[in-house]
Parts: sequence; structure tokens; C-alpha cells
Amino acid sequence: MKGLYFQQSSTNGEITFVFQEKENLPVTEDNFVKLQVKACALSQINTKLLAEMKMEKDFFPVGREVAGIVLDGILPLDSEDPGLCEVIRVHEHYLVHKPEKVTWTEAAGAIRDGVRAYTALHYLSHLSPGKSVLIMDGASAFGTIAIQLAHHRGAKVISTAYSLEDKQCLERLRSSIARVIDVSNGKVDVAESCLEETGGLGVDIVLDAGVRLYSKDDEPAVKLQLLPHKHDIITLLGVGGHWITTEESLQLDPPDSHCLFLKGATVAFLNDEIWNLSNVQQGKYLCILKDVMEKLSAGVFRPQLDEPIPLYEAKVSMEVVQKNQGRKKQVVQF
Repeated sequence: MKGLYFQQSSTNGEITFVFQEKENLPVTEDNFVKLQVKACALSQINTKLLAEMKMEKDFFPVGREVAGIVLDGILPLDSEDPGLCEVIRVHEHYLVHKPEKVTWTEAAGAIRDGVRAYTALHYLSHLSPGKSVLIMDGASAFGTIAIQLAHHRGAKVISTAYSLEDKQCLERLRSSIARVIDVSNGKVDVAESCLEETGGLGVDIVLDAGVRLYSKDDEPAVKLQLLPHKHDIITLLGVGGHWITTEESLQLDPPDSHCLFLKGATVAFLNDEIWNLSNVQQGKYLCILKDVMEKLSAGVFRPQLDEPIPLYEAKVSMEVVQKNQGRKKQVVQF
């Protein structure tokens, strides 16, 4: 059997994806099952996290969001098997039953973004009915799921659009969104728009998609146009608010911290890999996986999926995903 792996250059850090012949699966041990893969979603690989966790290898398996027979789940960070392979071996603690109404591609395409949305909105910010939530880049695959979850929980949702196509996509979710802020031309003040929408009170929860940290001269032009400055986020955050950030290198100066202190606000970092880093969280993790599948079955989650692709196109598609150039979720169908 062949599986897809990635290899990182030791000189310039460039990533290449290669198909490798995979050894036959070992005899199944206790609590492990063999899974015939029916679909596997593609997500960006955080090579920096792998390096910090001392998990670098010559060839690292690609594809962790899988759906198949017997069950469905996300492979752990240290899995030896690539999800982009016909048959894999996985521990039962990382599996959850797929409802009959959910397709293979939907299950694989929504599971990771569903876990990320639950982590951000439930466990890091304690979302409850009546709260106001700002979800940056709401037209992304993750943003769409986060909007649907927040709306389902009774929150007032505000979102930003990075292009005309994104705005049109969010307009189709109009019943779920109170306001769409178009930042594609760089002329709209996100903080001002959010304060206007909330009557000057600020939003209760901010889920960013990256922020600007420095002055205009030090940031790339594209980042300047689309992302808010960290000061804008702090300004639009309400009293007792929660800022959930995906910016792993976020730096807060003393004035920033003082402003957050005055508001009694919190900052939390969104790293959905935490569920696989400690067995203590296993019960919560399985509950999240089960709930994501149930919401898919009930139609609460409607993931943005691209057309499924065959395995032989996975290498090219993964290169696009790694460069963060795709908007919809890419799924390989077996």
C-alpha cells in the first residue's frame, strides 16, 4: 500500500510531499482497530509545532481527519500511519461512530474544524445564549463552522469578509450573522463597526484569524489590508470579554495588558492539538467528536467542502493546502 508523507528540507525548511510504499500493518494490538479509509480531509501541517514537540522524522505521515469502516475520527499527532492510505491502524480512543445520514466526505471534512470551533467557543470562551461573537474570516472552512455553532448556541454573530466572494458567501448565511464587515478594501474600521453594532459595549468573544503585531512598515502588504491590529481587537473587546487568538507569536506590551486588566478580559490561544497531548482530556475529546457528528447529522453544521478528489491528486492538493491558498475544505475520497 502507498501512503502520502511529507519531507522537510534541513537547509531551507521547504516541504515536499511524496508517496511512499507502506509496510503491512502489524498484528492489531489491544484497543487498536484496522480502519478502511473512505475519505480523508487535508489540513495545513504545523511544522513548527512538530519541531517543538520533538516529533520530526525523515518522512512524516499526511492526513489525520479520516472517515471509514469501522469508525471515524482524527488520528493523534504522533500517529505512524498517514490517513491518505487505504487501510490504517488506529487506537479506539480516537474514534467515534459516524451517523448513517452523514457522508464519508462530510465526516472527514468537518471533524477537525468542528473540534477547533468547540475548543474556541465552549472550552476557551464559555459561549452562552445572548453573547456577541466576532468571528474573523467567517467564509473560511473553519469560520463557517464556528459561525454555525455560535448561532446554534444563541449568540449574536459578527464576521469579517476578506473579498467580494467571501462577502457573498457570508450573505448566504445571513440568518446566522447579524453583520458582515467587508475589510477587502482596507478602509473599514473593524473596531468602530463592532462598537456600533453592540451599542458601544464591545463584543463578548473575539475569534481571530491572525492579527497585525507591528507598525505598517514592518508588516506584509496583504496582512496590512486584511488583518486587524492587536490594538483594534483590544478596543472592540467588551468588559469581561474573551479574545481567542490563533496568533502563536502574539506579543502584548504593558499598555495592552493594562487595558485588558481594566476590562477584566482574557486572552487564550487556540491550539486544537491539546486534546491529543494529554490522556486526562480524553473523555471531553470524545464528547466533542460525538457532538460534531450529531450536529452534522442534524444539519446544524454544513461544512464548506470542495469537490472530492482521488488519491493520486492528493500530493498536488496538499501543496496548495500547505500554502493556505484554498478556501473550501479539500477531501480525498477513496
